[in-house]
Amino acid sequence: MTADITTATPDTTDDLLLPTLPGSAYTDPAVFARETDRIFGRRWMCAVRVADVPSTGRFATVEVGGESILAVRGRDGSLRAFLNACRHRGALICTDETGAVRRNLQCPYHAWTYGLDGALVAAPNMTSLGDIDRTRHGLVPVTSREWLGYLWVCLADDPPSFEDTVIGAVTDRLGDATMIDRWGVDDLALAHRETYEVAANWKLIVENFMECYHCATIHPELTAVLPEFADGLAAQYYVGHGAEFATEVDGFTVDGSAGAAALPGLGSEVDRRYYAITVNPTVFVNLVPDHVIVHRMFPRAVDRTTVVCDWLYAPDVVADGTDVSAGVDLFHRVNVQDFDACERTQPGMSSRAYAAGGVLVPAEHHIAQFHQWVSDMCS
Repeated sequence: MTADITTATPDTTDDLLLPTLPGSAYTDPAVFARETDRIFGRRWMCAVRVADVPSTGRFATVEVGGESILAVRGRDGSLRAFLNACRHRGALICTDETGAVRRNLQCPYHAWTYGLDGALVAAPNMTSLGDIDRTRHGLVPVTSREWLGYLWVCLADDPPSFEDTVIGAVTDRLGDATMIDRWGVDDLALAHRETYEVAANWKLIVENFMECYHCATIHPELTAVLPEFADGLAAQYYVGHGAEFATEVDGFTVDGSAGAAALPGLGSEVDRRYYAITVNPTVFVNLVPDHVIVHRMFPRAVDRTTVVCDWLYAPDVVADGTDVSAGVDLFHRVNVQDFDACERTQPGMSSRAYAAGGVLVPAEHHIAQFHQWVSDMCS
């Protein structure tokens, strides 16, 4: 799984093309298992939206890096993450995606009971064993951090720097560590959520999001709003660049209508522009004047990925019941078009024609950096 990234001066047209990963990188279960260990099990992953776990006793579960993660709101107001496995015999503590408990978390198998801070509270018929270490036998904590209104988790014993790997990715794309703060993402409200089950390898979805070579072919609604995308260069090709709306378009909507009022704090330099950010390995952030779209990917198998997409608007827009369907529908169509393309591509990864991989045209050269990152993580 290596991509030879070169900056040598091309002698022929073929020298303008860079190699991709081989087809086996998208079809081999052993490759996926290594990625699960080396990438999803060691990098920061965007797990749950903080507002989905709003009050004491509320919980959410999510699968990350082959582990079931339990996020629960404690009595002190803190949101904590644990491995969702009883310390007795390993049964799942919570099987629902979301829910609430009144006082404690209890394993439904043998009734081992844990506080909302993860400490062991009680275990049936254990008095004869004397005083046991309740912390040692409590739920295993997972390193977590809140940012942009989401709980990010890392399964590694020694997590990489969040500032370097997550915030740094946003800085590298926007060219300014504080620029994303203008959208006030932490304070936005969820207006709509879609969950997509995509029959494709997770890397195909990342690659698709990063480039716009395909935009003129499959995204008529998007290129009507962002005409420069029809030329094949995605916004992510340039540091700090936001794709400009068409002159006849009033907002980032499926019909070009104005949409909601612009978010407070945005200056004229980012008005009528679209910014796209990839945070390796599985997060996409889309910034437009009146809302933010966040994609969280959850790789399930070598050829299956769950994508959760949130449309976030100003709290008063959501509270007032403002119709945001035109804004939601635009990127929902883009998602459906993209995921359909990824699903059409997945079978080709098994073709003899793709055994050694394909090529990246110049408009896609930045994808070679992603391929190199994957290779480095799995080496």
